[in-house]
Amino acid sequence: MRHRSDLANRVREIDHVLITMPDGARLAARLWLPEGAESAPVPAILEYIPYRQRDSTAGRDSLNHRYFAGFGYACVRVDLRGSGDSDGVLADEYLEQELADGEAVLRWIAAQPWCDGAVGMIGISWGGFNGLQLAARQPPELKAIITLCSTDDRYADDVHYMGGCLLGDNLSWASTMFAYNSLPPDPECVGERWRDMWLERLSGSGLWLDTWLRHQHRDDYWKHGSVCEDYSAIRCPVMAVSGWADGYSNAVFRLLEGLTVPRLGLVGPWSHMYPHLGVPGPAIGFLQEAVRWWDRWLRGEDNDVMEEPMLRIWKQDTVSPFTAYDHRPGRWVGEPHWPSERVGPRRYRLAPYTLVDPDEDMPQTVHAADLAISSPLSVGLFAGKWCSYAGAPDLPGDQREEDGGALVFDSSPLETEVEVLGMPLVELELSSDRPVAMVAVRLSEVLPHGAVTRLTYGLLNLTHRNSHERPELLEPNRRCRVTVPLNALAQRFAPGTRLRLAISTSYWPIAWLPPESVTLTLHTEGCSLLLPVRDVPEPDPAPTFEPPEAGEPRRETQLAPMRQDWLVKRYLDSDVSTLEVIQDKGTRRIDDIGLEVTTKAVESYSYQAEDVTSARGETEWRRRLRRGDWCIETRTRTVLTCTRSHFLIEAELDAFEGERRVFSRNWHLRVPRTFV
Repeated sequence: MRHRSDLANRVREIDHVLITMPDGARLAARLWLPEGAESAPVPAILEYIPYRQRDSTAGRDSLNHRYFAGFGYACVRVDLRGSGDSDGVLADEYLEQELADGEAVLRWIAAQPWCDGAVGMIGISWGGFNGLQLAARQPPELKAIITLCSTDDRYADDVHYMGGCLLGDNLSWASTMFAYNSLPPDPECVGERWRDMWLERLSGSGLWLDTWLRHQHRDDYWKHGSVCEDYSAIRCPVMAVSGWADGYSNAVFRLLEGLTVPRLGLVGPWSHMYPHLGVPGPAIGFLQEAVRWWDRWLRGEDNDVMEEPMLRIWKQDTVSPFTAYDHRPGRWVGEPHWPSERVGPRRYRLAPYTLVDPDEDMPQTVHAADLAISSPLSVGLFAGKWCSYAGAPDLPGDQREEDGGALVFDSSPLETEVEVLGMPLVELELSSDRPVAMVAVRLSEVLPHGAVTRLTYGLLNLTHRNSHERPELLEPNRRCRVTVPLNALAQRFAPGTRLRLAISTSYWPIAWLPPESVTLTLHTEGCSLLLPVRDVPEPDPAPTFEPPEAGEPRRETQLAPMRQDWLVKRYLDSDVSTLEVIQDKGTRRIDDIGLEVTTKAVESYSYQAEDVTSARGETEWRRRLRRGDWCIETRTRTVLTCTRSHFLIEAELDAFEGERRVFSRNWHLRVPRTFV
């Protein structure tokens, strides 16, 4: 990474600015202004998220926004209402209040003497979400957006549910925000009000896990903020970015297909990170790409950014399975349009334990069969995280650990390479012995020496086979046909390797377990894999990117070491298995404001023997802020368990000022399970 100090414009940073909302509440912002902007106004770029710009994202903000400001853009980083040093309480994601505030912030920016009236939005994750959501509201100031690692569909393709299955990350993410929302503003910014503001947050932010569990189907709660409900509402240009190790790569393909505005898509090998910081690598000069985008759509420069392929992707090559890659082998390829006329389905039929290529004749010794599976609950312990954050070994390991508990279908060794781009579909004809069941489907590459690398997967709650809005119980032992979409991928399968499709009845802890143990019977004559095979053009020109650059970093000093680990523990005497995830960021000091920040999170997911109601998820967070004599600490703990009929939530929140506990609250809640 090259940190640029030689940019065209000198930059003035304003540490703390308050933006007044129509109701009088004030939102905290940090500004980076190119020198001379007050006399010669420039376009502006907004990032609008709840992650505490003064401490949590301070380092990243400096890298990104100082860089953009060096190219002549006024950059504004705003904490949402109820977060960081902003007034109020943050009670949930993407509420109407957040979006109305966002429109007010855009108006405020456009009216400043240093802004020429044109504003763009950039954001990763939450900021990518609300960039799309605000674009759909068509504020006149917003001229273009860059949305990274986000989604257009808050129910079907977000951290909460996948294929109608409750994700374990729903608990993880709720716990993350539980910890964030417990922190106070900085007294250096808000003065003596800090304690009253803190207590207001502690008592008012609530337990988001409870809210999300009470919306188990696709209802109006999830439709709010899901721009897939009406793509035509977005009328400004959109650049959509994600990575194959991220949880949100599917949205890039849907946005390219659904939008009609000028748009570009970019998918690299990265996890949930900005591409110039991207791991697994290769990282790219993403900020240079963003500047080209802003120059075209905020300044009106007639540059060549829209001459790039509509979709630029990192096509991954065969690789041995590992839980943490520094680099994924592959190459950049481009598609001028999406959907691409160069991609078409190749149908592989399922025969007993065999994937039959459409170019092959079904061997006479292979016959259709009914194959039953009731997976051990261990399937999923080595699956990694639903969304990789590259902060731990959180990618799937060798799938031989998983495949023994699944029905496995292998192709013959490939005689020539096969290139795949897009979303595979798996058509299944099956029956279930229980009215509520799920199916997990994995597509892997079997290497010649036997190791198995998972490339993509999909989940389906079978009661959602016809609708996420109106689930229907299964009629036990009655056949039904379902289609399971797998996450999109771009992959070159090497000659000599095999395709493997693995099907299981559970995938814990990526997805919560069904209320009863289930046996599924697969009727293979009605089953197939539709693989989106790319007809490789000759030549196949590769897009190019400059090396990563960024602005000058903010100075931080690590005072206590970090530790990040994933541990699988199996207690043979009690037959309890546990996945423990440790994310200890130690203590760091933000040098220019003298603030010490300590963060530690531990998550554990366990089950006992074959008891699906023994599933247990537990998260604990500790966060501390210290400057001189001022020291606060918060401790949060959330436990999710279940019975056949209910989810059970226990949660604790304790807040300390020095050694004195100033706030404590406990929750004990029961939420009915509805077809989950």
